[in-house]
Amino acid sequence: MPNVIIPTPLRKFTENSTQVEIQGSTISEILDNLSFNYPGLKNYLNTAEGKIPAFINIFVGEEDIRNMDAGETVVEKGSIISIVPAIAGGSVDEVTFSKKELARYNRHIIIPEFGLEAQQKLKKSRVLVIGSGGLGSPLLLYLAAAGVGHIGIVDFDTVDDSNLHRQVLFGVAEVGKPKVEAAKERLEGINPYIEIEIYNTQFTSKNALELVKEYDVIADGTDNFPTRYLVNDACVLAGKTNVYASIFQFEGQVTVFNYVNKVGALGPNYRDLYESPPPAGLVPNCAEGGVLGVLPGIIGSLQALEVIKVVTGVGDPLSGKLYTFDALSFQSRTFTIKRRDTNPLNGTHPTQFELIDYEQFCGMRAVDRKVKEMEVEEFFERKDKGEEFQLIDVREPYEYQEKNMGGELIPLGTIMENAHKISSDKKVVIYCRSGKRSADAIQQLEDKYGFENLYNLKGGILEYVVFEDSKLKVL
Repeated sequence: MPNVIIPTPLRKFTENSTQVEIQGSTISEILDNLSFNYPGLKNYLNTAEGKIPAFINIFVGEEDIRNMDAGETVVEKGSIISIVPAIAGGSVDEVTFSKKELARYNRHIIIPEFGLEAQQKLKKSRVLVIGSGGLGSPLLLYLAAAGVGHIGIVDFDTVDDSNLHRQVLFGVAEVGKPKVEAAKERLEGINPYIEIEIYNTQFTSKNALELVKEYDVIADGTDNFPTRYLVNDACVLAGKTNVYASIFQFEGQVTVFNYVNKVGALGPNYRDLYESPPPAGLVPNCAEGGVLGVLPGIIGSLQALEVIKVVTGVGDPLSGKLYTFDALSFQSRTFTIKRRDTNPLNGTHPTQFELIDYEQFCGMRAVDRKVKEMEVEEFFERKDKGEEFQLIDVREPYEYQEKNMGGELIPLGTIMENAHKISSDKKVVIYCRSGKRSADAIQQLEDKYGFENLYNLKGGILEYVVFEDSKLKVL
């Protein structure tokens, strides 16, 4: 039987069915049978003279029946028939498109469940993307291409060559440039009909509320826990929906926080999922733990999908659901999230909750400050000369067993309670896998105990192994 796509204004007559199968070999027969099965549709599908009303257009596939045989158009089994009524969606009818824009967004507009109204909502929307890196790259590319009318980008980083294996927004020519400027130029090249606002600044508790209040939807593409909690709390206080995604090595997560559904129910936020952050060092960021280059593309695209669903009202956003994806096994799972009474934000009036020191709350920095470093080559030179220094390994025991440099093992999570083991009167070289955790350790030790003799081994044990192998080949 042919499938009839029911438009949103008429779904109240079909028990909210978006698509129904109806018998009939011509359009007229199908409309008659549709009215018989759903009597409420009769006045909308037929005039008193038995004709199709002027405010209704009907398409078989992509063809308008007015260009075929009108009501006598023959319909084959399995055909898709779309009923497209004239609609007025409130304020969005003020949004207009040029002929070039209509041509650009044609593949959106011809989708019966999407149509012109949803495209108008996209053009009118304001979306703030926090972070333009691994997740932000595909997210921004697809939001711009889809026609989100006003996109804000918050990022204060510069493009590095190590970004390019996953941050597809940038190329070699952009290395060294501020990410927001490079992103703006790229996105305007993709879609000249949208506006891009850039904020070359860190997202902090001082500017968070000021930034989010200007936008309808916030998309979190950050890579550290302090900023993640800050984004969540700012969205809750400002009453904004937070479309969240995160990645680590081969795994990704996507959900929608602080979303008000069609019946007015408020969904959970990030603190309902993770009330408090994990210990420092347990879940490193991409710079330390690594990430499969294609994974941000997959997860960031899903994040863009959720933004579009929230903005347009098409489909059911992932509010109250956590989607997880494992690239190695190609398995995905969806878990239920509920609002929790223990969440300090639930039931709290905005005047009773303030943004806090999130670095202190998470026990880690949102942004690394520079520490003294030692190149691996210099380390070997000093070692060969017999220079005395203390060597500290802040990795986990299993990593130490696989490969070590002979340093004393003090995992990052225990570094503060073992500070007494670290010398203060001679040079101390601290290392980890890549240099990230060791830098964190030095920052913590300097901040609390005032150490001035700590050096981070640049590149960590990864660089050490490469240099050691090169020396052996020379010998």
